[in-house]
Amino acid sequence: MSYVDAIQIGLMGKAMDEARAAAARGEVPVGAVLMDARRGAILATSGNRVEELNDPTAHAEMLVIREATRISGAVRLEQCDLYVTLEPCPMCATAISFARVRRLYFGAYDPKGGGVDHGPRIYQQPTCHHAPEVYGGLGETDASNILKEFFQNKR
Repeated sequence: MSYVDAIQIGLMGKAMDEARAAAARGEVPVGAVLMDARRGAILATSGNRVEELNDPTAHAEMLVIREATRISGAVRLEQCDLYVTLEPCPMCATAISFARVRRLYFGAYDPKGGGVDHGPRIYQQPTCHHAPEVYGGLGETDASNILKEFFQNKR
């Protein structure tokens, strides 16, 4: 395993920790980590907080983008990489594009609600101004399992 692989697995592990914390709060278990690739520093971590905040936009991706732009004082996150446990929905995929995130790594694919490799495929649209490099399936089994378990327990 290369050093880069180890870093990526570790960051996805942190995103999984956020997903587990979200599940413990009764939220859909999605976690995200946003890293400044220039400095090798994590800028923000979060899990979904839709129910807690009564905010349908409080997805993990949106929360880390908001926090990172607040911390950095910049609206664009061009040297940042986002790690998220589930393929971003169309809303989050668009926000990632607007924030100019450099790379997107995600765990589980989302055929029903995804907006990157499924659904509207935001980054393949001619109206998309910025498409990050996308790497799907990182830690896919673990990310899928936490979602399956969460929804099985809801039934």
